Amino acid sequence: MEFLVSLMPLIVMFALFYFMLIRPQKKVANQKKQLLDALEAGDGVVTIGGLHAIVDEVDHQEGIVVLDCEGVYLTYELNAIANVKKKVKTDKTSVEDLAPQEVVEEEIDVDPDVSES
Repeated sequence: MEFLVSLMPLIVMFALFYFMLIRPQKKVANQKKQLLDALEAGDGVVTIGGLHAIVDEVDHQEGIVVLDCEGVYLTYELNAIANVKKKVKTDKTSVEDLAPQEVVEEEIDVDPDVSES
């Protein structure tokens, strides 16, 4: 009985470590794994270095991701992704979209009899 009582503080400390440290770490690691598994082209991401980019390609088997940073394509490991932002609209602007619209000419009625004071 004395032996069990002397082990009680050790058991309590182990239980506290488990519920305060180990379990939350496992939960965060599981959430990050689910986040990376759901990663797909078009998602906005932030890397562990603070780089904001859009995912161009994901290769889950090799564990790499290709990021598009305003036309510069960078290859990272999946573990370098710190955060996934919501899906980004990736519609490209074409030259036709930039063409000017029809110009509507309006006649301005200027009364020559009105003088400025």
